[in-house]
Amino acid sequence: MEEKKQNKKYFFYVLLCADGTLYGGFTTNLKKRLIAHNTGHGAKYTRVKKRHPVKIIHYEIFQEKTLALKAEYAFKHQTRAKKIIYLENCGVNDDILASLRKTGIKLK
Repeated sequence: MEEKKQNKKYFFYVLLCADGTLYGGFTTNLKKRLIAHNTGHGAKYTRVKKRHPVKIIHYEIFQEKTLALKAEYAFKHQTRAKKIIYLENCGVNDDILASLRKTGIKLK
């Protein structure tokens, strides 16, 4: 049991929603969580139909749950400009970054 816990992975991820907004979240299973978001069973924010489909544009893997949760919290409390800079520094696709810079949408 101890060994299984040591190998557990925790993910902080960023979704790009169909309406151009961003959503940051936390999970232990990226594939399952993405399906939940796209089928209306994810976070309240992504249950809104106009935000479907969503796609993962960035994720980070952590060995400790608290570190993944801290990454999520930090992302959600950034300004729009800082979120874009963060994603740029993480190597997110240039086309995605360009579209985010063009929109006047407040990022979640």
